[in-house]
Amino acid sequence: MSTVSLYKHPKIFKLENGKKLRNLEIAYQTFGKLNAKKDNVIWACHALTANADVLDWWKGLFGTSALFNPDEHFIICANILGSNYGTTNPLSNNPITGQPYYLSFPEFTIRDLAAAHHLLANHLSISTIKVLIGGSLGGQQALEWSLAKTQTIENLILVATNAVHSPWGIAFNESQRLAISADRTFYANQPTGGLKGLKVARSIALLSYRTYEAYSATQLESVNDKTGAYRAASYQNYQGEKLCKRFNAYSYWYLSKAMDSHNVGRGRKSIVAALAEVKANTLVIGIENDILFPISEQQFLAEHINNAEFSSINCAYGHDGFLIETDKLTNIIGHFLKESINKKIIKLQQTA
Repeated sequence: MSTVSLYKHPKIFKLENGKKLRNLEIAYQTFGKLNAKKDNVIWACHALTANADVLDWWKGLFGTSALFNPDEHFIICANILGSNYGTTNPLSNNPITGQPYYLSFPEFTIRDLAAAHHLLANHLSISTIKVLIGGSLGGQQALEWSLAKTQTIENLILVATNAVHSPWGIAFNESQRLAISADRTFYANQPTGGLKGLKVARSIALLSYRTYEAYSATQLESVNDKTGAYRAASYQNYQGEKLCKRFNAYSYWYLSKAMDSHNVGRGRKSIVAALAEVKANTLVIGIENDILFPISEQQFLAEHINNAEFSSINCAYGHDGFLIETDKLTNIIGHFLKESINKKIIKLQQTA
């Protein structure tokens, strides 16, 4: 059974940049039951435009018959700050003005997303998380949360993510924001503002999520006499329109900026020194032909997180492979978790 809930934080939420949010609300879903020992928590951190229903967007890895299932585990997924699936975001009312924030919403970082997770975990009286997992932006959140050391993270699983967002990734995000800001309605302070720009932004994003091989396999023309109405063009339009029906340009704008902010070395000695502070039993998974989060970024994580395990997946879909190749992820993660349990048993026996 799934439970959809809303946590209303009673205090002012202070952001990393010093700005403050009043009346912070966090939408989240839970699946399964917390056991008596409170040691069966699986916390999933979602990516850019996903929501708290992890059983929907990560089917195959999460679900009734999946590796992470509600029969055995207490699964939690929280909608992130700035997203429009129930958590406080730019379309929420500013309690001071009584009007939606729009572009007056304060900018926030990946650390702020992790801090909001911490608040929710405290509210749920969860001090230990058996598995903290995230891909892409979700992986950035999971990594920052593990470094905050606010909860005990036993197993950390980072998929198609990085320690610092790259100039390449920032350039992609800025190109998308340029598309959104080119739409004059973005500055009109209305819920549908910037949707034409958002459509273009999504089209740009798809090119970073997929690969040449993926488009060749799914959008190749079957005839040679076309001079228009190409499948690839229709696909870009369709995907852009699809996002516009479920998301808003303001949330997308702010969340892309949050992704740009990701750098575990900020305010710490260095990126390498920060990664060395991760205490969780860590698995890092990369996708070999991911052009947005190249596999070198995951190799870097595994190299500098103490005793981290590294594995890679070959997927024609590129970055989106972390949502598609769930059978491969299940095998890799399942093996990792079995090894983790065996190590604990051996350690307990040695201690005894």
